[in-house]
Amino acid sequence: MEAQVSRLADKVWERFQQIPEDRRFMIAIAGIPGSGKTTLSQKVTSALNARHATLHPELLESVPVAVFVPMDGYHLTRAQLSAMEDPVNAHARRGAEFTFDGASYLALIESLRVPLSSSTKPMYAPSFDHAVKDPKDNDIPILPGHRIVVFEGNYLTLDRKPWSTAAGLMDEMWFVQVGFDVAKRRLVRRHVLAGIAKDEEEAGKRADENDLINGQQIVDEMMEVDEVVISREDGEWGEL
Repeated sequence: MEAQVSRLADKVWERFQQIPEDRRFMIAIAGIPGSGKTTLSQKVTSALNARHATLHPELLESVPVAVFVPMDGYHLTRAQLSAMEDPVNAHARRGAEFTFDGASYLALIESLRVPLSSSTKPMYAPSFDHAVKDPKDNDIPILPGHRIVVFEGNYLTLDRKPWSTAAGLMDEMWFVQVGFDVAKRRLVRRHVLAGIAKDEEEAGKRADENDLINGQQIVDEMMEVDEVVISREDGEWGEL
C-alpha cells in the first residue's frame, strides 16, 4: 500500500512544482462505496504534507500545504429528503447520486479556481455529523495556504452534470477500483459498527439494495481518469 501512496504523492508533488504560485492543485478521488478511497485520500494528503514539512522545516508552524475534503458534507439533509416527491424512497436511497447537493460542490470547486492573491480569504466546506446524521455547514476550512486540495467522493468522476463540470476543473482524477464482493464485505462491517444496521443480515441487505446499486452507476458512468488504483482484499494497493 505504501509504495502506491508514495508513487502517487511523488507524481502530485512533481506536478505541483510546475504550477504558478497563484493556483491550487486539485485532485478528485472517486470509487464505489467500500472501495477504500477515503483511506487512500487521507494517506496521500498526509504524505504530501510530510514532504512539504521535510523540505521546508522553517515553515513547521505554518498551514500544511495539502488539505483533504470529503464530499460527505454534500449529502442532502434529512429535511430535504423528506420534502422530495417520494420521501420514503429518498431516505431509503440516501447515498444515491440524487441525494447529494452537486451544485454546491461545483460552486466550491469554481471558487477554488479563482487565482490566489493577498486578498484571498478562507473558504469552508461542509462536513457530515454522524451523531445527528446531517451535514455540518462551514466545518472544513480551506485556507489560502492550502495549495493542494484532495477531494474524495463516490461521484467525483461521474459523467453527468454537475459532477462532470467540476471534474473538468481538476488537475488529476483518480478512481479506486475494487471487486463488488470485497466492497460488500467492507460495507457490512462498516454498517454494523456504525449502527446503521443492527446485524450483518440487515447490513448486507442495505449494501445490495443501495450501496452496490450506486456503485454500479459509478462504474458504468465513469469519466476517463488519470489513475486507476486497485484496492485489494488484503488492504494492499495496485495500479492498472
